[in-house]
Amino acid sequence: MLRNQLEEIAFDAGCVGFGVTVADPFDGLAEAMRRRKVDGFAADLAFTYRDPDVAADVRRSLPWAERLISVAFAYEPAAGVARSRPGALRIARFADGDHYLGLRSALGAIVSALESSGATAQALADDSRLVDRAAAVRAGVGWWGRSTMVLVPGAGPWVLLGAVATDASLDVDTPMVRTCGSCTACLPACPTSAILPGGVLDVRLCLAHHLQSTGLIPHDLRKAVGDRLYGCDDCLTSCPPGNRIVETAVVRPGPSILEILSLDDGHLLDRYPHFYLPARRPRILRRNALVAAGNDRSPDLEPVVIGHLGHPDWLLRAHAAWSVGAFDTAIGRAALSQALADEHDGRVRSEIHRAAAS
Repeated sequence: MLRNQLEEIAFDAGCVGFGVTVADPFDGLAEAMRRRKVDGFAADLAFTYRDPDVAADVRRSLPWAERLISVAFAYEPAAGVARSRPGALRIARFADGDHYLGLRSALGAIVSALESSGATAQALADDSRLVDRAAAVRAGVGWWGRSTMVLVPGAGPWVLLGAVATDASLDVDTPMVRTCGSCTACLPACPTSAILPGGVLDVRLCLAHHLQSTGLIPHDLRKAVGDRLYGCDDCLTSCPPGNRIVETAVVRPGPSILEILSLDDGHLLDRYPHFYLPARRPRILRRNALVAAGNDRSPDLEPVVIGHLGHPDWLLRAHAAWSVGAFDTAIGRAALSQALADEHDGRVRSEIHRAAAS
């Protein structure tokens, strides 16, 4: 039976969840996404929010689709970067290596099997044409967690989701009759209270979003950034269904702040080719490291941070000003005064004024 063959292929490829659902539109999803945009909860997100009607109805893009095969690929326990020494940075576990390679390989094997059977198939991984979490829930792969993540039995939230659209007539699964019940562990675990009651994420407060965004990190979130370089795992780490995964995870030390601030663009891109970096510019990594330096305040970091007050990139000068202000030393205050005299960019001048005043 084709369906059984596809499920076997998925699990042999490392997937921990498999389900099939119809390719019909997801009731109420497009409207819910538009409402979150109007309410401001989606902030400046694009991707699936760029066109909710397309994201909520795969047939808008693939009109021949009859079924959606949803899979979950676990990216633990062979990953994890944690702070292990002063001046070290944390990287979210999903970004410690390109775990999408494994997911895409599994989806590719499913597509090949479907095409060999005479069906049409298209893999969808991290694709704006489909809200993969909605597909996973309707296909019975997992349930909506209060954290807004899909939770998969045996793996909790530590999964990447993907799907295959096909015109093959496959038996469908039913959604899980399961919820988080009375558990609210993820709500207090979020360092910025970005998870709202009812399973809604306020992206404006989400550190993972801001650490990948292109502009200024909001002032009231910079302390909460702590030692993070890329991503945030706090809501996942707190989730009881994923405890077994976390307990067996292999944790490796993260890079140092000095490393990130000293490496040139080429070396940073070579080291983190799988990171989402807008326009393939690693400036956001340096920006994040500057904020982490201001939170760390180790004396050996201050000269490097002060040096960034003269960086050609206004974004780095702006965050360097905040970081220098956080050190709160006589040398730093003198550096800010000189930087203000030399600075012509209004955005940076504003940061310098604010840092000097604080």
